Amino acid sequence: MAKDMAPKGPAAHKTVCLNRRARFDYEVIDTVEAGISLLGAEAKALREGQGNLTDAYVSIWRGRPIVMGLEIAPYSHDATRERDPRRTRQLLLKAAEIRKLAARMQEKGLTLIPLSIYFKGPWAKLELALARSRKKGDKRQALRRREAERDIEREARRRR
Repeated sequence: MAKDMAPKGPAAHKTVCLNRRARFDYEVIDTVEAGISLLGAEAKALREGQGNLTDAYVSIWRGRPIVMGLEIAPYSHDATRERDPRRTRQLLLKAAEIRKLAARMQEKGLTLIPLSIYFKGPWAKLELALARSRKKGDKRQALRRREAERDIEREARRRR
């Protein structure tokens, strides 16, 4: 496919994996898109859908954002399967974005969590969320609200 004819908009993103618990356990305040530094076999494994964001988190170490706990299973056709699937990986952000995120993380209770990994063209991207942890009562409230919305939608569909 020619470069001019590449798909644009939401169809251009191929989501590899989602962190479904993130929006339940955290109140998302802001989202940021970051590139992720991968080895060749890791990128191929991600294209096969072998990523897992369940225990992943992001921290800023020595002025560089890194993601820890991100698991990328070994690529099925890789001869050198000696890499740690949970190794730390560097995130690719502009210096101004890193400073802004670091300053906001200093606020009480804010953390950076990965929401999803997707491919934007040939590049792997990580959607990060600046989030605040929810308390148990907040989680119950979110569940009740979600169930009420489902009931309303179900009733509206039934009346059509």
